[in-house]
Amino acid sequence: QVQLVESGGGLVQAGGSLRLSCAASGRGFSINRMGWYRQAPGKQRELVASITSGGSTNYADSVKGRFTISGDNTKSTEYLQMNSLKPEDTAVYYCNANIWTAMTRNRDYWGQGTQVTVSS
Repeated sequence: QVQLVESGGGLVQAGGSLRLSCAASGRGFSINRMGWYRQAPGKQRELVASITSGGSTNYADSVKGRFTISGDNTKSTEYLQMNSLKPEDTAVYYCNANIWTAMTRNRDYWGQGTQVTVSS
């Protein structure tokens, strides 16, 4: 089965930076789109950023100019560079990928989540 493994979360002071990574593993798959979502306690999960296999990116207004999403096709890995972090960025961040396989066709996969905490 295809699996997503993410890492890079942690505790950082306001104004600091973190870099998240998410790697897809398995056999016989191709990635249509990868992205990052986040969910704070008591709030809905929201899209932070996404990137297509063609390199097209999309960002939430709240992170534009501060976060950058990128991908490495040879490693089936995506990254989220987070700069100028604010306390409001505190959340669990989830990797997401829309992946094609011969058995399942197109479907979404989710990483396990990684905690990002930004202190004042």
